[in-house]
Amino acid sequence: MKSILKLPVFILIFIPTVISAQQKLWSLEECIRYAWDNNLRIKQQELAVEQSENNLFQAKMNYLPSLNASLGHSMNWGRSVNMNDLQIIENKLSQSTNASASASVMLFEGLVKNNELKSKGVMREIARQEIGRIKNDISIEIARAYLQVLLAREILVSANSSLESTAEQVERTRKFVDAGSQAYSALLEIEAQYASELVQQTNAKNQVSTALLMLKQLLDLPGENSFDVASPGENLRVGEFKGESIDELFNSSLDLPQMEVARLNKKNSELQLAIAKGQSYPSLSFRAGYGSYYADSREESFMDQFNENRNPSISFGINIPIFNSWRTNTAIKNAKLGVMNSEIETRSREQMLYKEIQQAVSDAGSYYARYKATERNVKAMEESFRYVQQKFDVGVLNATDYTVAKNNLFRSRSDYLQAKYQFIFQEKIIDFYKGNPITL
Repeated sequence: MKSILKLPVFILIFIPTVISAQQKLWSLEECIRYAWDNNLRIKQQELAVEQSENNLFQAKMNYLPSLNASLGHSMNWGRSVNMNDLQIIENKLSQSTNASASASVMLFEGLVKNNELKSKGVMREIARQEIGRIKNDISIEIARAYLQVLLAREILVSANSSLESTAEQVERTRKFVDAGSQAYSALLEIEAQYASELVQQTNAKNQVSTALLMLKQLLDLPGENSFDVASPGENLRVGEFKGESIDELFNSSLDLPQMEVARLNKKNSELQLAIAKGQSYPSLSFRAGYGSYYADSREESFMDQFNENRNPSISFGINIPIFNSWRTNTAIKNAKLGVMNSEIETRSREQMLYKEIQQAVSDAGSYYARYKATERNVKAMEESFRYVQQKFDVGVLNATDYTVAKNNLFRSRSDYLQAKYQFIFQEKIIDFYKGNPITL
């Protein structure tokens, strides 16, 4: 009977170990790097960076003159004047050819192009910073899911250990019952405890599978691929938490991508205001052209006519905006409001970041206190359970009291593990605000 009761525990403990040895075990750092390389949000933002590069290139090309050429040939049927004898009007086919080329360049337009070039550069940097923001968000999500897997595993190990010891108690109680030193009801109670812990073990196993699936989905791994994570071992030891300076964390986190994006948006709004103001200035342009034509109504040859009919030209033009239905003034007012809005948005993000850091430090302190309390509770429960087990082994304690003590021990261990991983995750959040990469 003893070997039969221990069989599920043996299978659960050793079979996954054999399977894990045959597949890749992912570290947290490998999970994060894989997500960075394959996440669709990042790939989409990379396309936005390419678009901003194209827009910046076009802003540079806008400084070059525009060059255009045209060539036309026309044929007319009907009555026309004979160019050799103007008194003769005749019906005939008349043909003519004309060609021209022109170049124009804007010499001054209120520094609009300069500010547009700067704006496109800022927009490119915003697109790049957005990639960093997305990567940071993904890193935190993966770290949370990864630690959830480790927590579920430790709870499963605790459930396995509890189930194995209960299986031993079932066999020991059976011997006492067979020897007549305990009532048969004691055996029934301990077997009921074993069945309850078997359900507990199954739930813990399901939690591991669910946590692994959630992490796998975050990584966008194909469904048929096997997946498991590596245990960091000694790296997960919890050190002493002495608190953190909120102001120092805030100052070190001002370089985070989301804060840089806010500052860049403010800078871009100022450039948009300069562009709007530039539209109110006069603009000066220069144009140069060259053209010629040929008509078959004249006796000269094609090349002679083109040579004689040359028409080179240069011109300067100034455009002075006087009134355009108030559009320029409205654009300037809206641009000023945009600057004010970006300033408020920057301050709002700073306030939000400061509050997030306050909450992170407060949570870390709370979780650490809970961790230390549950650690002491586990030690006390383990000592108490050893005393209960000794009394139960010699038959001076009933199965009900043993079951209560066993359940209390498992519950205290679960609370301890949850507090431990909550604090570890909060430490990673604080490291993130310090500008450190998320690692285990």
